[in-house]
Amino acid sequence: MVNEKQQSSAFDLTGRVTIVTGGASGIGRAVAQKVSAMGSTIVIADLNDKGGKQVADEIKKNGSKAIFLEIDVSDPAQAEKMVSKAVTAFGRIDALVHSAGIGVESAFLDTSPKVWSSIINVDLSGTFYCCQAVARHMCANHYGRIVTLASTAGIRGGTGRAAYGAAKGGVITLTKVMAVELASFGVTVNALAPGAIETELVAKMHSDETRTVYRRGIPIDRYGTPEEVANVAAFLVSEESRYVTGQIIGVDGGFLAAGIMTGGT
Repeated sequence: MVNEKQQSSAFDLTGRVTIVTGGASGIGRAVAQKVSAMGSTIVIADLNDKGGKQVADEIKKNGSKAIFLEIDVSDPAQAEKMVSKAVTAFGRIDALVHSAGIGVESAFLDTSPKVWSSIINVDLSGTFYCCQAVARHMCANHYGRIVTLASTAGIRGGTGRAAYGAAKGGVITLTKVMAVELASFGVTVNALAPGAIETELVAKMHSDETRTVYRRGIPIDRYGTPEEVANVAAFLVSEESRYVTGQIIGVDGGFLAAGIMTGGT
């Protein structure tokens, strides 16, 4: 029988260094707080200077090490600089949770080239740049955990998600390719596919109509929280996930599993 102490030690990340992009808010912030509570040193990487510094300060007040780095993930040079600064500060990078992203509801016929390019550049290209920069360091050390943020929108078609869904679909395929190519270097790569999660981004993206329709398709019948996504990310950056790679894990209250739902029994 496993006692409580043994259970907690399984998720002990003391001595590890984790980069969380998009860590200033939403899911990224929840991940940074959760993983720091497991003992990891945290690098918050975000464009939001004020929010990023605030999260880093909160983590430090709770007794863990943390720094903030300002970064535009759509710039490959900045992604490389993020890795260089993290290694200079802490000597290593053990995990990356790439949560940085943007989104907008826009019908396919109304999506402008500007909106398309913006979302693809941040959500898909940004994922590629940051993961590639971090993976090069991890492969040299023959160890790493990479967690990308996809979405249920990258798996199922949805109204208003031409650019966002395409970007997240690309993240899913990229995640699988990375998992295959990096496995021999001791690096695992998995993606989270959140559904409706109460974040600042979702507050902007989801209209009242979207919320009503979305909840009808969620068996658990509510939006999730950033902390519920962070709990799954925490497992994926832990030692316990060593044999899990190339997986797309829905954190969606059953949305991806649902078909026709009646009023219940």
